Amino acid sequence: MIINEKTDQFEKYFQKSLELQTKKLSLRSQKSEQVDQLSYRTEFILTPNEKKEWFLIDATNQTLGRLCTKVASILMGKHKPTFTPNLDAGDCVIIINSDKISLTGNKWNDKEYIRHTGHPGGQRLIKAKDLNVKKPIALIETGVKGMLPKSKLGNAMFKKLHVYQGAEHKHSAQMPKTITIK
Repeated sequence: MIINEKTDQFEKYFQKSLELQTKKLSLRSQKSEQVDQLSYRTEFILTPNEKKEWFLIDATNQTLGRLCTKVASILMGKHKPTFTPNLDAGDCVIIINSDKISLTGNKWNDKEYIRHTGHPGGQRLIKAKDLNVKKPIALIETGVKGMLPKSKLGNAMFKKLHVYQGAEHKHSAQMPKTITIK
């Protein structure tokens, strides 16, 4: 009799545990179905379908680094909600008055740009104020190029940047939108 009672108790306990396990499994499957329905995945665009916009920026009295970061962000397309890091979905940027850019502190005299001729001992240094006199476009171009990806994609993004020394540019047919950067 004692053996039968213990086996009956064991069978009841085993059935209850099976029922609890099946309930837990059914609750888990319901929860996983709910998560799948909500879809928390980030969707990436395979090909950019949007038409590229053109922006015009006046560099008069703008700080070099702050201007370059805004321009690099626009060139990469980070200002768009459809930003995809592996695609060139950015817009085109025209910068005028590059010769009137400003640098903070004593950077006109302290900041040096380095290039190399390719020959032994061919390292050349030029100060920012001398480079601004010689080629004012280079200050902005080197700043923006350093903030873009170092790849073929970065080169494609950089080709959408057009920098001009004066107030005149040849892209009026694209009807660029003027942006003011603070």
